[in-house]
Amino acid sequence: MRAQLIHRLSYRYAAPVNLGEHRLCLRPRGQGFQRLISHQLEITPDPLHRHELVASSGDEICRVRFLGATDRLSFVARSLVETRQAPPLEDCFSGMEPSLPYPRGLLNRDLQGALEGWLPDGQHDPSAVELAQDALMGSNQQALPFLRQLVEMIQDRVKYTQRHIGPAWPAGRTLRERVGSCRDLAMLMIECCRCVGLPARFVSGYHLVDPAPEQYDLHAWAEVYLPGAGWRGFDPSGCGAIDDRYIVVASSSRPELTAAVTGSFSGPPNTASELHWSIEAEIDGDGLLLRGDQGKDSVSKQVQAA
Repeated sequence: MRAQLIHRLSYRYAAPVNLGEHRLCLRPRGQGFQRLISHQLEITPDPLHRHELVASSGDEICRVRFLGATDRLSFVARSLVETRQAPPLEDCFSGMEPSLPYPRGLLNRDLQGALEGWLPDGQHDPSAVELAQDALMGSNQQALPFLRQLVEMIQDRVKYTQRHIGPAWPAGRTLRERVGSCRDLAMLMIECCRCVGLPARFVSGYHLVDPAPEQYDLHAWAEVYLPGAGWRGFDPSGCGAIDDRYIVVASSSRPELTAAVTGSFSGPPNTASELHWSIEAEIDGDGLLLRGDQGKDSVSKQVQAA
């Protein structure tokens, strides 16, 4: 699939403000099963300093600093991306599918950060441990049946709903509330996978569903590292294993590091800010146009997957 994407974000402030440093995750991934053909990022006002860097996840992010006061800030990211379907997981294993729980000692040390639990001491949320154990039952302790069972159980126990404000909930709260956004369900699946020794990380990007929705938004899902197959995407708020209609923008073991825009401003007390965004996608020249917009007031800002 080839898609032309235009992601616009526009901030308006009630009074002139000074902008702090901003961290931008707006450049789609250009490796693996996804090829970035072109990318342009327009920023208004022009930043004093701008530099790109490669994050620990391997994704490219941009940091910008500004000089002077302004009452508006906007970003326009234009990207041409081509995706392809990953090989079937069964073909990758060739009868050697890893059994669970997977021993930590057999994994590359680079993956250790994607195994840590949500709690401050690195332990896993007890409710996620219980759900992971339930998903192991009947899966013969094999990775693929476990992942399919886990997705089904998450969808059975948690109702998906959009939520634009706030960080991803921990697994315990999502299970307790029995409702969650795509980022909440992604975090729940990540925590459960880590409980059984499968490294997992949070992904933010676009899901170009067909037919197109009335409003389009950032989406979140999980990537799970399967020995012998590598990082593979799973969407617990969708159909499980992802296809070529998913476009990755950023990934991290910490969901807050995948936000499209993270930054702050300083100005007169109680200065309000309003955010509007839109996302457009034209797929294979068919003219499929997806849009979404949302406004809110905020002192510090972070745009996340719904």
